[in-house]
Amino acid sequence: MSQSASGLNQDRLSLLKNVIEEDIAANKYHGAVIAVARHGEMGMLEAIGWGDQEHKVPLQSDSVFSLFSLTKAFTNTLVLRAIELGQFALTTRVVEIIPEFEGHGREKINFFHLLTHSSGLPPVWIPREGMYIDKLDDIIEAICENIEPLQPPGELVHYSPLVHHALMGEAVRRCDPKGRSYRELLQDEVLTPLNMKDTAIGVRKDLKDRHIFPDFRGKPPQEHLGSSDLGPQGAFAEEHAEMPWVGGISTVPDLFRFAEMFRQGGTLDGQRILSPAMMELATSNWTDEKPNELYKKIAIAHGWEPYPAYIGLGFGLRGDAVCPSIYGGTLASPGTFGNYGAGSTLFWVDPEWDITFACLTAGVMGPATNIERFQRLNDIVMSAAL
Repeated sequence: MSQSASGLNQDRLSLLKNVIEEDIAANKYHGAVIAVARHGEMGMLEAIGWGDQEHKVPLQSDSVFSLFSLTKAFTNTLVLRAIELGQFALTTRVVEIIPEFEGHGREKINFFHLLTHSSGLPPVWIPREGMYIDKLDDIIEAICENIEPLQPPGELVHYSPLVHHALMGEAVRRCDPKGRSYRELLQDEVLTPLNMKDTAIGVRKDLKDRHIFPDFRGKPPQEHLGSSDLGPQGAFAEEHAEMPWVGGISTVPDLFRFAEMFRQGGTLDGQRILSPAMMELATSNWTDEKPNELYKKIAIAHGWEPYPAYIGLGFGLRGDAVCPSIYGGTLASPGTFGNYGAGSTLFWVDPEWDITFACLTAGVMGPATNIERFQRLNDIVMSAAL
């Protein structure tokens, strides 16, 4: 069995590549760029397959992908940073920072509820039908006018596709003493310090030629309209889109650096983004054994038994149960944590085995099949640890 300085078995990593190639040949998705490291040493960085259904655009290691909800990890980081700086607290009520959010029983919702997806707000994809979603000011106004709780905060865990992270993106902007936009804050406080040169909110002009436009393979969850009217998914092509829940773009090498910062307790290359104390708090399970109501429905529809949500402060966790898991599969340690986006994007860190994983794919899969896909790949990754 071949080994590498990374402490990963190269035969298993070759198998991982072969399995992805077989998936692509079977038209399960178009392609993937994947990074696997142990102890911070890269064992695998591969671009496999294509960026499009027609197989005309070969993927490269620096291909730029829309991150979808993995964007939320950037917003979570800014929120946790703001808490560390004393700008607000986990227990701060949202209305204290966004007063127009008051009313309809929303006064008790705090930032802990938003981070743990337990606010009681409905899991909507859009706050007003048919609206453009690329301008944060318009989204916040529509949320305050239209989105009312279904139950008191803390009762249920129900993943929020849009509302929670739009509110949090607005909150960090309003609390910034320099008056920066969400995009500027992220650039100055996270992306530049981590040397993530190929990451942006909105499709930055110099990255456009490398951008793999999302292909929902005929099954988009809804329209994502942008103000330039670039089509039903046009928001993902907007240069100046400011969508703290879904609007990020990045490469696997950049995403790997972001994940490595978390693996190292909030610091990378001497740049401290978060404290070890915050990382410990954020990667703890705060939803107990409650299911994620959205994924409970997906599980039942797919013939699975519902399983615990396992959510920290913005992170998804592997948890203790043997159940469908996108974070490290079934072999990872319970403390494995990460974030992912609709049917295509994922990073995770296993702190016990000291493994970092980042993968961006082309050709969006359905929720259950995506979990199955990544669980299978993750189990191979974990089996490579020596």
